[in-house]
Amino acid sequence: MGKRLITQRRGAGKPPHTSPSHQHKGPVKLPLVRETIEAKVEDIIHDPGHTAPIAVMNLPTGAKHHLLANEGVHVGQTIKIGSDEITPGNVVALKRIPEGTPVYMIEAAPGDGGKFIRAAGTAGAVVGRTADIVVVRLPSGTFKNFNPNCRATIGVVAGGGRGDKPIAKAGKAYHKVRAKATLWPRVRGIAKNPVDHPHGGGNAHRKEGKPTTVKRGTPPGRNVGHIAAKRTGLKKG
Repeated sequence: MGKRLITQRRGAGKPPHTSPSHQHKGPVKLPLVRETIEAKVEDIIHDPGHTAPIAVMNLPTGAKHHLLANEGVHVGQTIKIGSDEITPGNVVALKRIPEGTPVYMIEAAPGDGGKFIRAAGTAGAVVGRTADIVVVRLPSGTFKNFNPNCRATIGVVAGGGRGDKPIAKAGKAYHKVRAKATLWPRVRGIAKNPVDHPHGGGNAHRKEGKPTTVKRGTPPGRNVGHIAAKRTGLKKG
C-alpha cells in the first residue's frame, strides 16, 4: 500500500505542514479611518511571515498598527493616512494619485486593508484612469482595473534585493521556507516509486513514460504535471 499523498498530509494540519503562527507579529494592513490622520513610525521589525520589513506605527489613538515599510522609511517619520499628499509612505486613494506614481499595497475593494503588491522590492504604477476605474500596472507587467476609492501606499516596498545573496547551505534554505509553511525539500515525482506518484517508476532511466498533460477535472493523486495545458511541445517557427 502506498503512502498518503502530500496534499493529504498537509491537510491534516500537523506541525511540519503549518506555519509557526507564534512567530508572526500580527495582521499587516492599511488602517480603516474616516478622516486624515498622522501616524508615527515607532520601530521597524522583521516578520517571518513577510519578505518585507514591517513598520510599527503609533496611531493618534495610542494603538499600535503594522504596515509594510517603504524604501527610505525611518524611525520617527510621520505617515499620513487618508491624505492627498503624494509622499513616499503616505496612504492615498487611487483617484487622487497622479499617473506614473509608484504604488504598493493596493486594496482590492475599498477598506479591505491592501491585497496587491506586498512583496519586498516590488511596486506598481498608475497608468490611466476613467471616471469609474483606475488602471495600475502590476509588477508582473499585467494591467488591472481598480475602484478609484481603493487606497494604496505611495512608493516601493522595502527589502528589495533580498534574493541577490546566494543561499550557501541547505539548512539556510530549509529555515527560509519553513517560516512560510512550505514543504521542503520536495522530491521529484519521477524519483518516486509508481505507487507514490503518477510519474514514478522507470528504474532504467528517469522518464515519465507517458504524457504528463492531464485534464482539469482529474482526481487528486493523478492531478499532477501539466494541468489543462493549452499547448505542449516545442514552439515551431
